[in-house]
Amino acid sequence: MHHNTNKILAVLMATACHMGAEAQDKIVFPDITYAGTPREVVIGGFNVSGMEGYEDYMLTSISGLQKGQRITLPGNEITEAVKRYWKHGLFSDVKIAADSLVGNKVYLHIALKPRPRVSEINYIGLKKSEREDMEQKLGMIKGGQITPNMIDRAKILAKKYFDDKGFKNADIDIQQREDVTAKNQVILDVIIDKKQKMKVRKITIEGNEKLKDHKIKGRLFSKGAFSKTHEAGKLSSFLKSKKFTPERWKKDKENLINKYYELGYRDAVILEDSVWNVDDKHVSIYIKVDEGQKYYIRNIHWVGNTVYNSDYLGKVLGMESGDVYNQKLMDKRLKEDEDAVGNLYYNNGYVFSYIIPTEINIVGDSIDLEMRVQEGPQAHLSHVRINGNDRLYENVVRRELHTKPGDLFSKEALMRSARELASVGHFDPEKVTPDVVPNGETGTVDINWNLEQKSNDQIEFSLGWGQTGIIGRVGLTLNNFSMANLFNKNKEHRGIMPIGDGEKLSLGVQTNGTYYQSYNASYSTNWFGGKRPIQFSFGVFYSKQTDMASNFANSAWRNNYMYSLMGSSSYSYNYTNYENYYDPDKYVKLFGANLGWGKRLRWPDDYFNLSLQLSFTRYMLKNWRYFPLTTGNSNNLNLGIALNRASTDNQLFPRRGSDFSVSLTLTPPWSKWDKKDYKNLATNPNLPSYVTEQQEKFKWIEYHKWKFKARTFTALTSAQKCLVLMTRIEFGILGSYNKHKKSPFETFYMGGDGMSGYSTTYATETIGLRGYENGSLTPWRSEGYAYDRFSLELRYPLMLGNTTIYALSFLEAGNAWTDTNKFNPFDMKRSAGVGVRIFLPMVGLMGIDWAYGFDKVFGTKGGSQFHFVLGQEF
Repeated sequence: MHHNTNKILAVLMATACHMGAEAQDKIVFPDITYAGTPREVVIGGFNVSGMEGYEDYMLTSISGLQKGQRITLPGNEITEAVKRYWKHGLFSDVKIAADSLVGNKVYLHIALKPRPRVSEINYIGLKKSEREDMEQKLGMIKGGQITPNMIDRAKILAKKYFDDKGFKNADIDIQQREDVTAKNQVILDVIIDKKQKMKVRKITIEGNEKLKDHKIKGRLFSKGAFSKTHEAGKLSSFLKSKKFTPERWKKDKENLINKYYELGYRDAVILEDSVWNVDDKHVSIYIKVDEGQKYYIRNIHWVGNTVYNSDYLGKVLGMESGDVYNQKLMDKRLKEDEDAVGNLYYNNGYVFSYIIPTEINIVGDSIDLEMRVQEGPQAHLSHVRINGNDRLYENVVRRELHTKPGDLFSKEALMRSARELASVGHFDPEKVTPDVVPNGETGTVDINWNLEQKSNDQIEFSLGWGQTGIIGRVGLTLNNFSMANLFNKNKEHRGIMPIGDGEKLSLGVQTNGTYYQSYNASYSTNWFGGKRPIQFSFGVFYSKQTDMASNFANSAWRNNYMYSLMGSSSYSYNYTNYENYYDPDKYVKLFGANLGWGKRLRWPDDYFNLSLQLSFTRYMLKNWRYFPLTTGNSNNLNLGIALNRASTDNQLFPRRGSDFSVSLTLTPPWSKWDKKDYKNLATNPNLPSYVTEQQEKFKWIEYHKWKFKARTFTALTSAQKCLVLMTRIEFGILGSYNKHKKSPFETFYMGGDGMSGYSTTYATETIGLRGYENGSLTPWRSEGYAYDRFSLELRYPLMLGNTTIYALSFLEAGNAWTDTNKFNPFDMKRSAGVGVRIFLPMVGLMGIDWAYGFDKVFGTKGGSQFHFVLGQEF
């Protein structure tokens, strides 16, 4: 016990002696000057101030200094630490001082001051749309710390933005002021005076003898070499942009030289150019060129080619001895066109090939060209990856591809795959772009399909108001349905919803209560069995429509007639108790079913599809006054055969390609088999008394229906947002085997928006013709036995993607005939107009058109008409 006590006392005495010595060596706030002698010390610790909300260890780590580190005072280590803090950009003030020296240890005080944060940003002098653009361009956000570099960068970006918009003289000032309501925060005022948009007053060109001014500047309805730079106040630049920006001018100087190259002037150069301010609104431009002489092709030699012989490559190139040396055309024929020489190689796996046209000899105005071909090895596809898909099973996506691992690389197959993926409707068609990754070491190519999914299922719920009250419709269309998952037969099933196989299921109900009811259901798939592109479809429907009582119909007609003559003040008909107007003894009922099959063909090419459809419809009528058959049952059993070809590049906004279909629908020739005299059927003594002539005639209806439809799409420019010209031609003929047994059903109901109302769906096929009222060309619905329609439509996209919006203008013409023998494709009713289309996910296609009909139909001019589109195109 005594021994332990002595040990404790010894330790306490030693500690006390050490603390006393340390207290004697401590220097508070030592004076350290660079004039003094440096001394080596050890960092004993840190004290950080000025930065609330931050951990000390995070702040000290920025300095690069560590506790226990040996440094010199004064020395480089402290200076470098201060630089690190400034470089970090978070601080407006940085100081590092020695709090104390204790022996050979130094205790450092790091005093920091944070840069202020932005509490609010005000954009002064801008429109709302410009403010939104500025916020994105400048990258300054609320809550961010403000730095001098950030302010300078924002000014440069804002200046460039307005230069690009044509406001070359715009003033940008960014001021910051203290926010008195928040500590260490500032308010930024971005003050912009756009001044006047700069336009071009005059363009002066010197040295151009072969390419005249109008070929460079352009005329009223023709383009020149300058595509973006035009003189203000000149008729030649009417409807053309007169805005001046440095980028536009730079691009047009390149266009001018390329135009000379296109015409064979390979030595053309711009000797000098200048731009100066004429006033606050205008600049003038001076440019001087040296055209040089025009060159022609003398000889073209191919070297290095082994896959294709020189004669064949020369024919594909399409340029011969004596042709103008057109470098632009040569580049297109070598690389850009679909049938370019380079694509011969790319479509046969030679992805590493290239062709370099080389001028090897120039004699006077003639040039000898050597086409140096580097073919390289044939490349096969190594990996084909699909990214961004989690709704469809992967095999459903892969079966649409023409690019599969192990295949030879083919640019044509690559573009075809992109078209197919854009057309299936499950992905954003504007973002279906393959990422092609060649691997020179292995001689293979990887393809990554980076897809962006979009929902294409549709739910419809609509209410309308008609003469007989509220009309309601509920519809559901699932475009990614899976019949296998419905019955739990798919082993890959990933959820509770039966989806994943890209099949289509549609259900719909439309009703007006007692007056009208309609129910339909359909199912279809383009890959029946999942292994081959076999189409299969099945559908059923039922509808019932009740007629109005005679007294109501007559009263409604009289009141409507008086309303049209005397105006709304005299119209006071009471539509309150609709049930009183139904006549249950006057109705038409329909029941039908159809079964379809189709197959993708390989000849003439695999864009073709052949399809067959077997359909049956039963018409059940009682006192129905709108057809020759008023009471009785009629049956329609028919077989439809259709040949289709679709090669459009986009489902929602096609720019290129075409689609056409030719179809024949026919019933059995009942009148040829039953040997009845339908001309004198009314006098047939063998006909039972309770069976009318019409009941006997239309018990089994017969016809043969021929239709042709074609549309083409042509992009007028190469940009993604471009004008597209759509052309359309179509016609239809409903023929009969016996002129005394013409079908009252399946006729053409033509005019207006082409959308069937519930009063016409059971009888006819509706055909739109804008500029005229619905059905006005066939007012009794059963009169249209032939029709034709022609359209020219210019389309321009306003928004592309999941939501697609485009504007359009059109010229349209067409007609319908009650007698197929009087069919005359040149006897047309004409119209013109404008419109807009909107495609929304879950809703589908909507649109509105205004059209003006120029001709009279049954004595009434079409005139001004508005047409609405819902769910289908005209």
